[in-house]
Amino acid sequence: MSDTMEITVNGHVHKVSAGGSTPLLYVLRNEMGLNGPQFGCGLGQCGACTVIVDDEAVRSCNLPVSRVAGKNVITLEGIGSGDRLHPVQAAFLDLQAAQCGYCSNGMIMTSVALLNRTPHPDDAEIRAALDENLCRCGSHSRILRAVSRAAARNGRAPEER
Repeated sequence: MSDTMEITVNGHVHKVSAGGSTPLLYVLRNEMGLNGPQFGCGLGQCGACTVIVDDEAVRSCNLPVSRVAGKNVITLEGIGSGDRLHPVQAAFLDLQAAQCGYCSNGMIMTSVALLNRTPHPDDAEIRAALDENLCRCGSHSRILRAVSRAAARNGRAPEER
């Protein structure tokens, strides 16, 4: 049975029609056409579906849509695009931190949430934050360098990034 509810995604309020237990990932991809979050394992274990909910990186594949009512959801599409990339996105591109790109959404969104909480994390904090995100291509060292680069750019004016 579908319910109509309002959720805020990337700063915009959307009315969605879905059962309250429907995973947020399905609503984001199927109803809203947002393809940043990926379906990976469906169990919340790989990180491909990661979004930020009220400043916390969460797995959208096992988060019921009813649990985000009244909260702010940010997807990859909401952090930056085109000529206004988020520093983490820019660093991923600069350092070619992705191979196949399937893990990129989770790695980027988890890193953005980390840098929002801890603007200048050390290597151990970056590793701990990304520990439960899987990358099958083995791009881990480039991903860690990209997050470190983005952290180093924190606090600078956008034109300096």
